[in-house]
Amino acid sequence: MYTDHAALDTASAIATVPASVGNVGDKHRQSYDETAAKAIAAADLQSFQPSGEDEHANFHGLVLPTEEERNTLRRVAGKMPASCYYLCAVEFAERASYYGCNQVYKNFIRAPLPPDGNGSGATKPGSEYTAGALGRGAVTATAMTEAFKFLAYALPVYFGWLADTKYGRFKMICWGVAVCGVAHIIMIISAIPSVLMSGNAIGPFALSLYMLSIGAAQFKPNISPTIMDQSPHKVAHVVTEANGEKVIVDPEESINSVMLWFYLLINIGACTGIATSYLAKLVGYWAAYLIPTILYLLLPPLLWFLNPRLVKQPPGGSDLGNVFKVLGDIFAHGGLKKIGREGFWELGLPSVRKAAGSTKTYNYDDQFVDDVRRTFQACGIFMFQPIFNINDGGLGAAANALTAGMKNEGLPNDLLDNLNSVSIVVMVPFMNHIMYPFLRKMGIKWGPISRMTFGFALCTIGSIGYSVLQYKVYQTSPCGYNATTCAEIVPEGSPSLSTVSISLYSIPVILTAIAEIFVNVTAYGIAYSRSPKNMKGLVASINLFTTAISAAIGLACSNAIQDPYLVWVFGGCTIAGAVLCVIFYFTFRHIDQEEFVINTDFSDMKRDSDAESDLGHSDKKVLADEKKIPSKNSIEKSYSVMRRGG
Repeated sequence: MYTDHAALDTASAIATVPASVGNVGDKHRQSYDETAAKAIAAADLQSFQPSGEDEHANFHGLVLPTEEERNTLRRVAGKMPASCYYLCAVEFAERASYYGCNQVYKNFIRAPLPPDGNGSGATKPGSEYTAGALGRGAVTATAMTEAFKFLAYALPVYFGWLADTKYGRFKMICWGVAVCGVAHIIMIISAIPSVLMSGNAIGPFALSLYMLSIGAAQFKPNISPTIMDQSPHKVAHVVTEANGEKVIVDPEESINSVMLWFYLLINIGACTGIATSYLAKLVGYWAAYLIPTILYLLLPPLLWFLNPRLVKQPPGGSDLGNVFKVLGDIFAHGGLKKIGREGFWELGLPSVRKAAGSTKTYNYDDQFVDDVRRTFQACGIFMFQPIFNINDGGLGAAANALTAGMKNEGLPNDLLDNLNSVSIVVMVPFMNHIMYPFLRKMGIKWGPISRMTFGFALCTIGSIGYSVLQYKVYQTSPCGYNATTCAEIVPEGSPSLSTVSISLYSIPVILTAIAEIFVNVTAYGIAYSRSPKNMKGLVASINLFTTAISAAIGLACSNAIQDPYLVWVFGGCTIAGAVLCVIFYFTFRHIDQEEFVINTDFSDMKRDSDAESDLGHSDKKVLADEKKIPSKNSIEKSYSVMRRGG
């Protein structure tokens, strides 16, 4: 981390408040309001100063750890505000509607109306036919669903930028909810039996599908940064447990903890796919699309309730223009020869440019250039995710084609895909309450790159299973290497499925699902912490854009995602994932040693309700005074003072 030591004037430091946040128990750690209130109620701080007695510095009454304490004390997650968990509930309702429908899209598009069905896409009970409606085949199903996914994860780059610059994240979330609500209604209409049997369902369905992608693109890049905006833990600080143990309340652990719950609720919502799979097969697609729509109706009242209670980052104009100015300075002064080498980013530091004789006026400081460096590192990390996304469930509709040829014992062939969400629902509480606390207690820091590498490796191991299963299906299917469409080839009533049980499909699904906990949850924190304050929505959307890249690859390969090529469709991606996993670790492992930094502070903790009332407790009001809040750069300077002994 770059620190401008020359700019530090230790003689101007003023006295700080010696009070800490006090002793708290392990199960009763200070709440969000208490932490913020104590910080904001501290004396007027313009800078930091180490205490003469114990070499500690204070940040608004929070005791900053010394260098020794940072290396030796156990780190814990601080308590997060209730608004974080209400926002997780918002994500639950939105993802329940999204995944509840998404679960049945491929069969809806690929398979025709079952000959023994009721005209709504359902089959006769116990039938070996799969539910279906449009009968457009695997290639079209892959093309439409991957185009949907591409739009849902590519458009966030635009909407994330709009939220940062013009409209704000919360307003963009509300607009996305409105668009998706209309899309859900049109989708139900497209699945009504009379529309399906008329042969005209593809029009309204396609309209609703791509409207849903636009609404999701407005919602998705803004919800996770909004949750992390609520965190009061802006800097690591020392507290004393009831048993006398000193611990560090760690911003990274705090955010990781709440984002695990965020990811848990995403996947609880995604479990609605179990219900929609059965509804599609037993009742019809109109019912499968109705349930997610009902869940979606939870969103408007929940957002109305949260509106005055949230910390909302106002649109402040994107820092993107300044990013290009930094890059322009770097490349104008020999940066092209230093790409990937030490000293590249120093060429863009305002202090360096001014020392070299520049008279230009800079709208940013050296710390901003370091933030840009960290942002580009984050984007480099994200570029390894497309192959992970592909191996996590297969390329395009390949996994759906695999299960279509397996012995399903009367179950919907896409039912076991829901084990992805179920596995995450089971594992997240285990990781949050058992594994991560155990590692912290043992003093083991499992850094973000190590966690992501473990996830990449686990996903690669799981994806091997898809190739093996597809090979076995081809070997045992009555139609050999035409296993996916065998039911359409053999005479009606003849065996059309492989003897390989669909239950074996659960093995790769579970392994790749667990891998998501280590990769996706960590990526949320990286996107938030390694981006400038006015680019958090944009960087979060770049993280999401990696899914669009994997969807584009699936779209480009859609003609290959069919018999008899499916073994290599799975196998080729698995090999690529194994190679990139190794490259990823050795490229970014140094980041595990860096301190977690949040580019917001207490001055960003104002809620709408703070302007109107004290929510019943004036001492818990979270309203920061801009003049009392040191910048993040000041925190770095404070640590520099401690390292130099004052």
